[in-house]
Amino acid sequence: MTEDIDKGEISDGYHTFNELYDFRKMYNAALVNTGVYESCKSIKHSDGLLCFGGGWFIVMMDLPTGQISNHYEMKDWDLFKCKEVDLPPVFDGHTNQDVLDRLKGL
Repeated sequence: MTEDIDKGEISDGYHTFNELYDFRKMYNAALVNTGVYESCKSIKHSDGLLCFGGGWFIVMMDLPTGQISNHYEMKDWDLFKCKEVDLPPVFDGHTNQDVLDRLKGL
């Protein structure tokens, strides 16, 4: 018999995955909310489809080093103080590594 494990509560001994995702979200919101870099949020992707079929939104930021984006649940919409758009910019194909490199390059 296997137990259902909430993977978000798995810890490295210091933080759970849930805590680390919350840190990521809040650091991203803090950067967006500075207004230094052009940012927007939308409930749709650039193709007009709802993010993940609904209940989610995308935040996109245009850094001098390139575009970055993340998705969040609608409950977090008000954390991001940026322009609301019907359709965000077209996704440039960035990978997780690209995002890390672009943030590091700031």
